[in-house]
Amino acid sequence: MAASDAQITAFLAVAMETLDTVEGVLDDLDDRTVNAAPGATGTNSVFVLVTHVAGALGYWGGSLMAGEDIPRDRDSEFRATGTVGQARRIVDGLRANLPRWAAVAAVGIRAPGARGTTRRDSAIATPEWVLTHMLRELTQHTGHMEMCRDVLLRRAH
Repeated sequence: MAASDAQITAFLAVAMETLDTVEGVLDDLDDRTVNAAPGATGTNSVFVLVTHVAGALGYWGGSLMAGEDIPRDRDSEFRATGTVGQARRIVDGLRANLPRWAAVAAVGIRAPGARGTTRRDSAIATPEWVLTHMLRELTQHTGHMEMCRDVLLRRAH
């Protein structure tokens, strides 16, 4: 199975628009607040979320679909700290890599046995499912980033 050109184009359009939103969140933060987590137990900082999104998309798009060897330490994603500048570079990397990874969806999955996820069904994923799952991860965690920023900055929308 392979994803259609129309699906790949739609995926990239929505993904890039969502990365614009991530950059907007980063615009509002400084090096302290990008690493701060709202007071509720189990919440993550924006930097953690950016790092986790990059890990997830790197696994699904880069390792599994494109067959690239992108090592992933999922547990360390949730302990990551850094600067706004580093977070921006992570986003820039996603912008650069997503088109290449998505293009592979037109031909299929190159490395169905790739490691780096807690999901048990990754080996049977189709390219269409992977693109949709990647978009879900990106948009879900972008919403988390927006909520984290709003709570930290006491913003109301």
